[in-house]
Amino acid sequence: MPARQGVRLRADCVADSAGGLTFDVTAGGASGTAHLVLRRRDGHEEVGLPLSPVGEGRLRAALPSTVLLPEGRWDAYACVADDEPLRLATGATDLRALTARTPSGSRGYVAVRIPYATRQGNLTVRSWLRAPHAEADEPYVEPAGLTVRGRLYGTCFTPAAYAELRPRHAPGPAHRTEVAVAEARFVLPVPYQVLGPGIWDLWLRPHGESGPRVRIARLLDDIADRQPVFSYPRARVETAYGPVEAGPYYTRDNDLSVSVTAAR
Repeated sequence: MPARQGVRLRADCVADSAGGLTFDVTAGGASGTAHLVLRRRDGHEEVGLPLSPVGEGRLRAALPSTVLLPEGRWDAYACVADDEPLRLATGATDLRALTARTPSGSRGYVAVRIPYATRQGNLTVRSWLRAPHAEADEPYVEPAGLTVRGRLYGTCFTPAAYAELRPRHAPGPAHRTEVAVAEARFVLPVPYQVLGPGIWDLWLRPHGESGPRVRIARLLDDIADRQPVFSYPRARVETAYGPVEAGPYYTRDNDLSVSVTAAR
């Protein structure tokens, strides 16, 4: 599938509501067995998807929702026969089906795949595979903290359920906070006054101490990297550690955390 001089191969991508992806590659004059190859960045895993003709100069590959893609960033390449794989540029993407997606959670996990363009314009797929998963709604920011609402997938709450605010870089203990539940929905408060300076990650313990620890994140939409897109106001709060400024933010993995810094 050699590209013409100075012309890059591009792949259009369509997402479906079940979590599957379809890739259409423009490849005039291609001959031989062709594959779309997804390579996991910072790893050695590859997933090969057959590319089949669907029209003049176009080849199509499908990544169904039933094919599990481990969590990470997967760079997309096109390969014909024994030729060297060629990095694919991002074409048109249709991700409308992702914005209204509500998985059943009956499989015990949530699988999310969001294609996006890198800074160089290359096609990459951001994949999450969470079992179970706690999906956050938009956080409600208040002067002394925030309220987090969301839905739990892949397991259920028990009467022993609670939430944890865990320091990321310090060995100190986690702060436990109550969580109100209604079937799969949850609401939890995050009071800033109990938090010292640092990064605090938000977790659910739906079965109490004996069960899984579930990271709270926002994954079920069409945004591969929320950190540069969403910002939230910070509040100044008096604490036992002195005055601090605190506010929520999303990590590069779209997990929800709280940043606390000593106030100047």
